[in-house]
Parts: sequence; structure tokens; C-alpha cells
Amino acid sequence: MSSTVAAPPAKAPKTNRLGLTMKEYQGAESTLCAGCGHDAITSSVIKAFYDLGIPPHMVAKLSGIGCSSKTTNYFLNGSHGFNSVHGRMATIATGANMANRHLVNIGVSGDGDTASIGLGHFCHMVRRNVHVVYLIENNGCYGLTKGQASATADKGTVMKSGITIQSQPVDLCALAIEMGCGFVARSFSGDTQQVRTLIKAAVAHTGAAIIDIVSPCVTFNNHEGSTKSQVYARDHEEPLHEMDFIPSYENISVEYEPGTAKVVKMHDGSHITLKKLEVDYDAHDRLRALELLSHARENNLFYTGLVYFNPNIKPLDEHMNLIDEPLAHLPESRVRPSKEAFNSIMKSFA
Repeated sequence: MSSTVAAPPAKAPKTNRLGLTMKEYQGAESTLCAGCGHDAITSSVIKAFYDLGIPPHMVAKLSGIGCSSKTTNYFLNGSHGFNSVHGRMATIATGANMANRHLVNIGVSGDGDTASIGLGHFCHMVRRNVHVVYLIENNGCYGLTKGQASATADKGTVMKSGITIQSQPVDLCALAIEMGCGFVARSFSGDTQQVRTLIKAAVAHTGAAIIDIVSPCVTFNNHEGSTKSQVYARDHEEPLHEMDFIPSYENISVEYEPGTAKVVKMHDGSHITLKKLEVDYDAHDRLRALELLSHARENNLFYTGLVYFNPNIKPLDEHMNLIDEPLAHLPESRVRPSKEAFNSIMKSFA
């Protein structure tokens, strides 16, 4: 007599504190080149937002033009999105923040989109301290137009075409600090744990949070002579610290030996712990941060981690004294003056 054994029930997928699965934080399948560093960053974004338990519908993802700006299609399918024209993502982020200050804004841009055509918009967004997590996927070249050098290509870099770069690069981290940004970090797409931790801390920060991520272009800028290649990045990366992020909804308890770690408190009550490695570094020291970045440029190194942090800069929405209710939710009766009020205003100019 034969008998059949029932298959064990399928294991339920793991969920976060909202009861959502990782799948609900994913997006469309990537169409980027196999091995592109941008895909590793996308995975870090998905994991960070899943771990934080942020509802996808409370996120606005913004982008411009370029390989990097395609990546917003690859995460958080259930969130709002706006793909702007080339270089204008920073401007769109400003408007989105003004319209609904309750959304988590995450913008993904590239070195061309930010450091060339969008440089002016980037500078004004930073100095206004717009509340946005701004990821720069930095590969030193224009991947969509056959690999020409971008404004962040380091002096002395040999491009795939054989041209050696003679111009000084635009250092977006140093520029952000000069423009008054209170959260500036640099990382490497291959260091997914560090990227994920920095994204979590950036989400918890109130104001502009800039993360410049070296993300090698496997097609046009991953050869010997490139300072943005996988091999070069791994050989020349100098982490400033190891990092842990503790969300505000967890029991915050940090243990460390005196003098070996720095606990940085975010606006929402969460903490990021910076454990010192070889470099004795304080991320609160603005002049030290600029000195460190200058040293890195002169020695063809790139230091990774939280480069500068200042929680005392008021964000744009607070500076503008916006009401707590999102402007996008207000009915016309509350945003459009009556005919009588309009006429009174016009008479005041007579």
C-alpha cells in the first residue's frame, strides 16, 4: 500500500516592523551593464529602507538623466517618483520638499548630472538645506554617451580613449561642506555595509544629506589607469571609521571603550556610532574635514565614511515656517485668496 507525504508548508517570507517583505521595497529589473556599481547601491537602498521600516508610499524618489538616474526605477515601486531633465533633480527635490515635507525624499544623481550641467542647482539646493537624501553615483565618466570624462575625473586619470585628464576635479564633498551642508559622506559601491549604514543615517538627518559614492563603470572606466575602477578603489580606499546605526525605535545602548568611538545623535533620536580605525577623526570638525579631502586629492586616495556632520543647521522647510500640514494636501480655498482679499492686496501696491 503506497502513501504520500505532504510537503512541508512554505516558509513565510521575512517581514520588517511594518509587516512588509523585502519584495515590497524592490523595483523593476535592472537594465544596467552586468557588474555595474550602481546596482550594488540600489541593493543597499532597498535593504536600508526595509530595515528602517519606511512605508514605500511615504517616499519620493527623484532623478535626472544618466545611468545613475535610471536606478530609481529599480527600487521602491510603490513610492512616488519624478525623473527630471538633465541636471535639474536638485530643483525638483526642493519643490517636492516644499509641497510635502512629510515625505522622505531620496534623489539619485551622477557625477555628470550633478557636477556639470546641474552644478548650479546642486549648490543652491545645498545652501538652502533642502531635506533630501542625495546619492551621487560617481564613476568619473559619462556612461550613456560612450565614456567621456566627467568633471569629477581625477587629474592624471587615463581614460579608456587614451586621453590623460589634466584638469582639477570637482570634489562634491568639499563643495557641499563649503556651501553649508550638515551631512556629507563618501563611500564605495563595493562596501555595501558602509553604504547601507550611511543611507540609514542620511534618512534620519534633517536637511540635505550628501553621499558621494564611487561607483565604477565596468564598460568605460574600469581599466588600468582609471582612479574610479574597482581595483583602484579597493586599493586606495581609507575608511575613517566603522559604523553602526541604531534607529530611534530600538533600545539605544552603545558600549565602547573611552576614546575609541564617537556617538552621533540624529534629529529623530536615532544614533550612528563611529568607531575609530587608523585615523583619529572627528566628523564635527569642519576645517579638519576640508583638510582631509584636500589631502585625499593630493595623494590620490579617497577616505570613506561620514566626513562631516553638523546637526545645528535649520532645514529649508523650517526656515520658511511652513505649516505642519503638507501644502499639497491643502484645498484650493486655503491656498487661493478670495476676490476681496486679492483686491485688498492689489490696492496696497497702488
